[in-house]
Amino acid sequence: QVQLVESGGGLVQAGGSLRLSCAASRSIFSFNAMGWYRQAPGKQRELVATITSGSRTDYVDSVKGRFTISRDDAKNTVYLQMNSLKPDDTAVYYCNCRLVELGFPSVYWGQGTQVTVSS
Repeated sequence: QVQLVESGGGLVQAGGSLRLSCAASRSIFSFNAMGWYRQAPGKQRELVATITSGSRTDYVDSVKGRFTISRDDAKNTVYLQMNSLKPDDTAVYYCNCRLVELGFPSVYWGQGTQVTVSS
């Protein structure tokens, strides 16, 4: 079992920045990947950014050049630095992790943190 706790959400004006944190209850060193997803009202949850155990990153096109995902294995934490925020970035942001447990793939989710960008 893995518990993921997100923090850092809030209300910010367009053009501002926020940094989200996702703290895991155990070492993330062996996780296959961790990621940030978001879900806006009335829309499906979408992948925002991922980072693998080898620190390879990937981003949805709409956030490339503005968002940066990173990890600190010593703190069991993944971050999402969000710059140049736009109203369209308003959503609940969720952290997730993918790993293998007892030979089977597992996925865990955090409870989400609200990000609201005002125009």
